[in-house]
Amino acid sequence: MDLFEANRRQQLAARAPLATRMRPRTLDELAGQQHVIGPGTLLRKALEADRLSSVILWGPPGTGKTTLARIVANTTHAQFVALSAVTAGVADLRKAIAEAQDRLGMNNQRSVLFIDEIHRFNKAQQDAILPHVEDGTVTLIGATTENPSFEVNAPLLSRSRVITLRSLTDEDIATIVQRALADRERGLGGEELTLEPDALDFLANMANGDARFALNTLEYAAAGVDDDRVITTSLVQEAAQRRAATYDKDGDDHFDTISALHKTIRGSDPDAALYWLARMLERGDDPLYVARRLVRFASEDIGLADPQALQLAMAAQQAVHFIGMPEGALALAELTVYLAIAPKSNAIYTAYGVAREDVEKTRNDPVPLHLRNAPTKLMRESGYGAGYKYAHDFAGGLVAQQNLPENIAGHRYYTPTDRGRERELGERLERIRAFYAEKLAEKQRAATNGEESGEP
Repeated sequence: MDLFEANRRQQLAARAPLATRMRPRTLDELAGQQHVIGPGTLLRKALEADRLSSVILWGPPGTGKTTLARIVANTTHAQFVALSAVTAGVADLRKAIAEAQDRLGMNNQRSVLFIDEIHRFNKAQQDAILPHVEDGTVTLIGATTENPSFEVNAPLLSRSRVITLRSLTDEDIATIVQRALADRERGLGGEELTLEPDALDFLANMANGDARFALNTLEYAAAGVDDDRVITTSLVQEAAQRRAATYDKDGDDHFDTISALHKTIRGSDPDAALYWLARMLERGDDPLYVARRLVRFASEDIGLADPQALQLAMAAQQAVHFIGMPEGALALAELTVYLAIAPKSNAIYTAYGVAREDVEKTRNDPVPLHLRNAPTKLMRESGYGAGYKYAHDFAGGLVAQQNLPENIAGHRYYTPTDRGRERELGERLERIRAFYAEKLAEKQRAATNGEESGEP
């Protein structure tokens, strides 16, 4: 390394953001994550023995994925090669692999390949790594904020151990901030700053478990202190502007939160449902997507227990489409509370599933002749519509006919619950089915006796 490169690195180290300067250098300096790097854990033993196998580090932003990879770089005897999936391509991967092969062949030295944001690599790029992970040319460390089950190729995933990093607690964040305030070498210790206790609590809370956000906010707040060198809550609030964004409307958080919204409405908890609705809308989720999911809920989890639910859901969807946001949030909130309080039934959802299963698993016999339209003479001569009884011509608007193909005659799909409007519908359906059973039995007896039934 020449003098210019040495000076460049020295300047970068001095001028780097506080979050970069304060990166932990050892496992003991790493805040939180004791479930994976604490004393006696498998990962710690592997690192201390310099026998790390390929791993995927999965966790929210600011939880220490890149830091943990750098600690590996500082402790391993292997050559550490770092790439970012944002800027690297297949050519960079091939070069890194070729150098690793030469290193192993000439110097008998292993290589650790760190790929930050590995979920940004496409299938071809991930496939380019696979054979070299498999044959041991490189030990892979991938870092991702997205669920590896969806974002990392299954063959690569099967050859790696997934290590889940958790969001840091407020206590972890407070420890990191206090450490930065006291550190004279890398932190703000030389500036003789005082952080008010309330300001520390506020900063830790606003960070949402993201250490990087906390340190960047602290550094910005420190630049605005008065002569008393005190960092106040109002100064932290001004520096932070808003809470750290942990919600990704295109990632796992989106799907986890819509799942929470759906399940809390199903559980008839309007307060929790409103919270999850607000989490989605205030973090930029598409309100029409939310509306579509609520329309589905009205059919799937309420159905005929309260037929008004689907009507209100469609009205809310139209309101959001018509007036937009943020006013449309109130229409969705109204709908969410209504759906949460409404009686629940999945009878329609279950009934359709059973009917669909019959369609898929039984022979699809032709439609019975009496149920077919007969708009032409040929069709009438072929028996289309013959024997069909027009229900309105009979008392109560009921007439018993065989409406299913013979091979599934008598199959039942819809079983109403005793909740809400469905209780009343169930009582009516019971009378209808009893009527059908009686009349069809009469027809069968008549056919057996060679008699002619006056009613089919």
